[in-house]
Amino acid sequence: MEIEQLDKLKQELRRGVLVLAVLMQLRQEHYGYSLRKSLSDVGLEIDEGTLYPLIRRLEKQGLLVSEWRDDGKRKKRFYCLSPSGYIALEAMQSEWQSLNHNIEIINQGETS
Repeated sequence: MEIEQLDKLKQELRRGVLVLAVLMQLRQEHYGYSLRKSLSDVGLEIDEGTLYPLIRRLEKQGLLVSEWRDDGKRKKRFYCLSPSGYIALEAMQSEWQSLNHNIEIINQGETS
């Protein structure tokens, strides 16, 4: 398998996981850089060119709310889950657990 092809497959797999990870992190308020750093701290590297369009899209979908605030030296935009975001997160976590369980069964060769 070519490295480029493998990279594309990994990227597809990460795409949905990053949405879930961002929603999970935004149960607590973050601004863009702190969100990126908190994801990086747990091993989920995400570049700005991916993160900012993602959070804008999630906000446009009504899953996040944001607010501009002065944070000492400059204004920062803080994000957190909206009520709809909490509902979506709960549903996505449930789906993730189900998918993860099913993949483990397949991985262990326990399919019939």
